[in-house]
Amino acid sequence: MQSRDSCSYFFDQGLRFECRRCGACCTGEPGTVYVAPEEVGLIAAHLKMEEEALIRDLLYPFRDSYSIKEDACGNCLLYSSGCRIYPVRPVQCRTWPFWFKNLRSRYAWKQAASQCPGIGKGPVHTRKEILARLDG
Repeated sequence: MQSRDSCSYFFDQGLRFECRRCGACCTGEPGTVYVAPEEVGLIAAHLKMEEEALIRDLLYPFRDSYSIKEDACGNCLLYSSGCRIYPVRPVQCRTWPFWFKNLRSRYAWKQAASQCPGIGKGPVHTRKEILARLDG
C-alpha cells in the first residue's frame, strides 16, 4: 500500500491561503463546529467565562464533547463582526480550508475558493504543511 507521502496531488507545488476573517465560513449556513474537550477551557478563558457558562450558553453536546451553537440563520454564535475566539478557535476552524473534502481534487478546491476570498491569496502553504494539517 502506498503512503500518502509518496502520492502525487494537485497541490504538490503548494496552495495560497490567508484567512481574511470575513466570516464566510462562519455564517449563513448551518453546520457543526467540533470543540474538542481540551479546547473548552481555552475558549472559556479567552472569553473570560466560566466553562459551565460557556457550555450552557454557547455550546451543545456533540459526540464526546461539544459543538458551537448557531442562530436561526446558521451563523456561529461566536462570530460577530469577526471571530470572538480567533486566537483559540477550534482545530476545525484553524485547519480550514485544508480539509480532505476540499483537497480531493482541483475542482473541489475551486469550489471552496468560490465561497472563501482567502483561497488563492496570501502565503503559499507547502505540500508538507497541507498534509500535516490533514493529520490535525
